[in-house]
Amino acid sequence: MDSQNPRDGDFELVTLRNGSRAVRHLGHGEVMHPSVGPWQEALRLYVDQPRLAERLRTPGEPLVIHDVGLGAATNAVAALTCARELGAERRRALELVSFEVDLAPLRLALADAAGFPFLQPFREAAEALMRDGVWEAEGLRWRLHLGDAQGLIDAGLPRADLVFFDPFSPASNPEMWTTRVLSQVRACCREEGEGAQLLTYSAATPTRVTLLLAGFYVGAGVSTGTKGETTVGATRRETLALPLGERWLERWRRSSSRAPHGEPLTPELEARVLAHPQWRVG
Repeated sequence: MDSQNPRDGDFELVTLRNGSRAVRHLGHGEVMHPSVGPWQEALRLYVDQPRLAERLRTPGEPLVIHDVGLGAATNAVAALTCARELGAERRRALELVSFEVDLAPLRLALADAAGFPFLQPFREAAEALMRDGVWEAEGLRWRLHLGDAQGLIDAGLPRADLVFFDPFSPASNPEMWTTRVLSQVRACCREEGEGAQLLTYSAATPTRVTLLLAGFYVGAGVSTGTKGETTVGATRRETLALPLGERWLERWRRSSSRAPHGEPLTPELEARVLAHPQWRVG
């Protein structure tokens, strides 16, 4: 095994131009968190953007995160780190449910302590998760659904306050980005209170169309690395900082990529996009 690029099954570790270590799929070649490195992207997109610390300072029921695409556990550990660092300021429990089909990326990352130092405080937690399917500490619970997430997402889960939607891209993992799967994700989101938000790195027009058809309100998310925008889905439009509006709709009408992922844009689907309450303001 190459000491610089160790491998496990379909995955290997690589070094990015900025010196960060990351995981690459040997089949399609896609790298997890390829631009700014895994830790900075996780903090910006999945911790800072949804104000996770503020949410955990607010008393209430356990805050539930559905972590779709555990990968090397970077997003999950970013959330757990945020919760732990709050200490006595944290006023509610955190329940994290991670979905993954292959634990090789996590095994590789845990074996490279120097390349993934942010995982080390939760090494025992990750090892317990892989071994037992669950890890618990004071006010923290982390569960694993190992297998095809398409069949597990609606399996009696607690309703999500946040969804970290981070599978491989639609080009590499098309089955996870369909209206059917994202509708399942939407069905497991909290409705009451602030509702729920879904955070994802993709800003592609088909991604946003698919989210609209799945029943989300959709807005622009923060930039990360080379991406000027990401995407936020929400069960309540008023929770979006930058909801899509008429300008996006006009660009979509002229776009060559108007269809949702994995299916053609039929007149019925086009009518559903145009009738979405996203566009009814006031």
